[in-house]
Amino acid sequence: MSALSRIGGAEPVAPPETRRRRTAYLLLLPGGLWLTLFFVVPLLSLIAASLYDPNGSIEAGFKMTWSFHNYVDAIADYARPFGRSLWYALLTTAFCLVLGFPLAYAIAFKAGRWKNLMLALVIAPFFTSFLIRTLSWKLLLGDNGFVVDALKAVHILGSDGRLLATTTAVITGLTYNFLPFMVLPLYASLEKIDHRLIEAGGDLYANAITTFRTVTLPLAMPGVVAGTLLTFIPAAGDYINAQLLGTPKQRMIGNDIQRLFAAGAYPTAAALSVTLMAAITVLVLFYVRRAGTEELV
Repeated sequence: MSALSRIGGAEPVAPPETRRRRTAYLLLLPGGLWLTLFFVVPLLSLIAASLYDPNGSIEAGFKMTWSFHNYVDAIADYARPFGRSLWYALLTTAFCLVLGFPLAYAIAFKAGRWKNLMLALVIAPFFTSFLIRTLSWKLLLGDNGFVVDALKAVHILGSDGRLLATTTAVITGLTYNFLPFMVLPLYASLEKIDHRLIEAGGDLYANAITTFRTVTLPLAMPGVVAGTLLTFIPAAGDYINAQLLGTPKQRMIGNDIQRLFAAGAYPTAAALSVTLMAAITVLVLFYVRRAGTEELV
């Protein structure tokens, strides 16, 4: 066949496997270019900025001095807001899981013909700016708001108690803003569960709690892992909620990074950003492996 093709002057035809491989590469090319241009290049630029001379300035410029000591100084100076950010993100993730799992369960198993409406209500906050949603919580939790008045009426808060400018307000705002990121993956996992498996648990004389623990929860674990990751990662780097709902005592590492970049302290801000990304990456890899879902890595 190849000899006849050469004699006839026709080009040899690539085998089907080669053509499929080329098609796959062509389909991956736009996404690969996009990631390279808007992720890899900025990431390398950020890492390079973290190694600049810390004594430089926007006016005089920054020189590449490979100052690895920037990382040591950044961690030493901002250890408390760094740890606070991870703690707030962990609390936010826990609250979102506690609130989001029953909601996702109700939508997947109990909503019936109202399922689409309830899903629309879950994602409805995304049609409003993140900033506006957080400012709304500032009004709700204000000292003269009905939430504080109601809590004072039932003696949960004292006469001089307040919610705004506290850790509670920051965690509340984070939980509200990132709750949909928990609910949607959980719903996707729960909705795929075959109801006959749950019925089989009852047929084997397991009560509702045992059936949930041995059947529903293990099958929903991919959604739990995905939801906790989608909640924890952005919550750890958030700074809007701490800025609008808290005080300097509640500032997170994102607040310091934003302030340092605005002040022109690029090496320190970049070192903090890279450190935060590295810490989150390590925590995520450890969590995924501990959850027994290495296939998500």
